[in-house]
Amino acid sequence: MITPSSNTVVEPACADILHGLSGVSAHFTRLRVTHISLDDSSSAQFDIAAMQDAASLLADAQVRSICWNGTSASWLGLQRDEALCASIRTQTGICATSASLATVELFRRAGVTRFGLVTPYTSDVQARIVANYAALGFECLSERHLGLTDNFAFAQVGASTLMGMVREIARAKPQAISILCTNLFGVRAAATLERELDIPVFDSTACAIWSALQLAALRSQFGARLGIAVRPVKEAPAQCPNTAGQELQSRIFGDLAGAQGQRMKSCLDLVRRSPGS
Repeated sequence: MITPSSNTVVEPACADILHGLSGVSAHFTRLRVTHISLDDSSSAQFDIAAMQDAASLLADAQVRSICWNGTSASWLGLQRDEALCASIRTQTGICATSASLATVELFRRAGVTRFGLVTPYTSDVQARIVANYAALGFECLSERHLGLTDNFAFAQVGASTLMGMVREIARAKPQAISILCTNLFGVRAAATLERELDIPVFDSTACAIWSALQLAALRSQFGARLGIAVRPVKEAPAQCPNTAGQELQSRIFGDLAGAQGQRMKSCLDLVRRSPGS
């Protein structure tokens, strides 16, 4: 996992989700990110060269997949993460993904076209995200944002505030709700909200972990733990699709489910914490 330097959520969220999962370990490196806005100083934090350097450090640990566990491509454009993942694959030979690519992929797998959006960002960043998702075919029915720019402060948002924002959005009856920021602790709120609202809640960090496990050829074990039926995987994929419109590794992992409603439930379960949460 490549993690923003001021992020205090990704590592404990990974620990929550992967706890007790035999044969799986998560490893981290950091990229200096302290603030989020649309100005040049913010965008420069996500320079592809710095990300490649971070990926090369992870490659020294001989990891099976690399994930940019940040959501910058949601406002900078998904093509940024597509290019990043392709460059990491070329540079290291290791399959790569990101939180943004994973979220879009799960939306597509679940058949989501109308969604609700929760972020900590400012109005202009939020508007850019909504526009980028619309260009990909996803209509934002309702959104809430907190107007924050300090990345460290995102993790200080309390559970009651976060859950209140999701509940407000649910009134618009979206097909799914995205908690879009890997420094909001949506992982621990998602299961409760899904049971209460009967709407899938896609937390960015959980989506990223799902995708990283998939590319590491470990999703069959992870899916079995969460009650997801998938075909066994014997080796890592030879190819690493990094475009949002493709079914990531569908030829290896198979469909999440057949019927539309079952696919939605499978995706909902897939990004949820372990049983008993």
